[in-house]
Amino acid sequence: MVCDRCIMVVQSLMEKSNFAIAKVELGTVELKEKASSKEIENLNTELKKVGFELLGDKDSQLIEKIKKTIIELIQHRNNDLKINLSDYLSEQLQHDYHFLSHLFSSFEGTTIEKYYITQKIEKVKELLIYDELSLNEISH
Repeated sequence: MVCDRCIMVVQSLMEKSNFAIAKVELGTVELKEKASSKEIENLNTELKKVGFELLGDKDSQLIEKIKKTIIELIQHRNNDLKINLSDYLSEQLQHDYHFLSHLFSSFEGTTIEKYYITQKIEKVKELLIYDELSLNEISH
């Protein structure tokens, strides 16, 4: 999930499937009760219909945490970043940046830095489309 609309879609889908949801955040869903394997299989089928999927292994989950952290940084705190991206990710995810970088590159086929830049470009496009800020304000 990469945006608030994605969160709403997933939450709606889970409510329709009668899951007891404790919390839905960017990239994660916390249930109040454990789901059966059949319920999980059905949920995964429904999620795939709308372009999402469940993540099983720890590496995939960590990749999603990297993406979530970068997206949250760009969407909410980009101007507050006083350290470089590698230090920020290491601090937030409690892993060595070299490990994170190697894992991300091997799974995604691109570097964390390129992903970060791509997400910043997408944010600028969004700001330009909504036409709420001037070009000068966007550049800051």
